[in-house]
Amino acid sequence: LESQIDEFSPLVATCKKEIKNKKDGVEYFFGDNAFLNAVVFDADIVVVALVGFSGILAVIEALNKNKDVALANKESLVIGGELVTKLAKQKNLKILPVDSEHSAIWQALDFDFNKEFKRLILTASGGAFRDTDITQLKDVTYSQALNHPNWKMGNKITVDCATLVNKAFEVIEAKWLYNTDFSKIDVIIHKESIIHSMVEFKDSSTIAQLSYPNMELPIQLALTYPNRLNCNIDSLDFSKISSLSFNSLDKNRYPCFDLVVNAAIMGGLYTSVINGANDRAVSLFLKGKIGYLDIYKALDSALNAFSFNGELSLENIIYANDFANNFVNNLFGVQ
Repeated sequence: LESQIDEFSPLVATCKKEIKNKKDGVEYFFGDNAFLNAVVFDADIVVVALVGFSGILAVIEALNKNKDVALANKESLVIGGELVTKLAKQKNLKILPVDSEHSAIWQALDFDFNKEFKRLILTASGGAFRDTDITQLKDVTYSQALNHPNWKMGNKITVDCATLVNKAFEVIEAKWLYNTDFSKIDVIIHKESIIHSMVEFKDSSTIAQLSYPNMELPIQLALTYPNRLNCNIDSLDFSKISSLSFNSLDKNRYPCFDLVVNAAIMGGLYTSVINGANDRAVSLFLKGKIGYLDIYKALDSALNAFSFNGELSLENIIYANDFANNFVNNLFGVQ
């Protein structure tokens, strides 16, 4: 963080823990919610790339300050899609996708969130265990889960890719970004991660966005839209692409997928519960305190234990998140 501050001289720098070497001309904030101070009025656009629940706090802060949001935090729409999209619409602000899959859909729709389509097709790499014998999943380790075959990402999202919770979150995100029904969103396993997603139109023609796996393109496009600029990504050499494979989603290998999507179909605060349970379970898995299959157990158990499903408000979303975290701790006897 200090080296980035030295290089870019930002107006504001925030961190959970205080740093000693401070640079003149930079305003510093520290603490759990210090990141909210990075949403400044001087910003042209706010990139929200926080991991997990806290992202929704930054999104709402940005929208309340009348800033368009480049969204890399899918949890914001998973737990509060109705709140976030309603607020953005009221203020006539844009939520621009940074996820490669949603950027691909956005591009296929010619950057028109209101364009009609027949079907959205999200592609999934399948994660670290896509070829692992299902009977061996009970013994896999967190280091194995972090060995993603196509992408280099943070630990939390890499585990979510292995369980396909991440893809279920993207299905929910697609529902809110493109104002559609779950029945019009499909997921296909595409191991090569060359096609980042597709859109089928009413004449049954399908438009796909293709590029080598690299996050520079979707990040840059969210910042430069509607303009396309040069990017440090190699052009596709189709003569060297031997095949593009597609497989249906194996629900036995990825039981968390349906669990998460069904929570969203149930509506209300259930997605907040399942997101909170997943946050905590993945954290425990990464610390070696629970097994890989315990992640599903945590999500399913928390969802079944949750009885309060009041109105969708930020206060109740926080309540549901706290419930899920505490429930998972008690379920596995940890703190």
